[in-house]
Amino acid sequence: MTQRLQCGRFELTFERPLVMGILNVTPDSFSDGALHFATDDAIRHARQLVAEGADLIDIGAESTRPGAQPVQADEEISRLLPVIEALRPMGVPLSVDTFKPDVMRRVIDAGADMINDIFGFRQPGAIQAVAGSRCGLCVMHMQGEPRTMQQSPSYIDVVAEVRAFLQTRVQALHDGGVAASRILLDPGFGFGKTPAQNYQLLRQLHDLQFDDYPWLVALSRKSMIGHVTGRPAPERLGGSVAGALAGVMRGAAMVRVHDVAPTLDAIKVWQTIENGITE
Repeated sequence: MTQRLQCGRFELTFERPLVMGILNVTPDSFSDGALHFATDDAIRHARQLVAEGADLIDIGAESTRPGAQPVQADEEISRLLPVIEALRPMGVPLSVDTFKPDVMRRVIDAGADMINDIFGFRQPGAIQAVAGSRCGLCVMHMQGEPRTMQQSPSYIDVVAEVRAFLQTRVQALHDGGVAASRILLDPGFGFGKTPAQNYQLLRQLHDLQFDDYPWLVALSRKSMIGHVTGRPAPERLGGSVAGALAGVMRGAAMVRVHDVAPTLDAIKVWQTIENGITE
């Protein structure tokens, strides 16, 4: 049976893995700094990502890199709303990367199609903020919180613990009135994990999966890539594409990336190898 995801205005299917393009409307992202902080620059970059083939755009207005400082909800909302308003007519789902219930409510009212929550909808009021909408919900695992999560990540069995955490969050969403068809899962690469733990989760992605939920792999330009390649964030294209493709090969339904066109090319070639080509 083909997986489906209710995502606001859209119902997504996964005949092929979908590519989510990253749009950081922040002054301090680890990967692209303030390149798209200005609203006009953000809109221009989003249009470029769609032109390259992005199936969704994930908009973040607060950096969640290790050590990041928090942003007040009003400031986050003021960064997001003009971008959402400008991008809605493009005809692709708009995801918003936030963990604040007040922000969730405002962006859903503005037309966001997905909420991507690094806290897995654990903040008080988060489930209530999204339950009555049709938004897709990306539920991510994180140990700790962004300012301290990389100081001393510790697990007895990282795969079993991440899986159990996500099962618990799915049950909490179900108890809060959220349909299973709205849920996408993310193991949270780089969020309270060592490089070895990140690669174990990627290697064993099949072991994480349960109940036919679709999975997102989001490791583009992250430190786990730099740990292996020795390259700074802007030079991690090759490693990021390899990581995304490894996720797809292990069952990821969606990948979240900075570099849409190269990632799509890699997926197309891999699918052709797997499925053949029609002359």
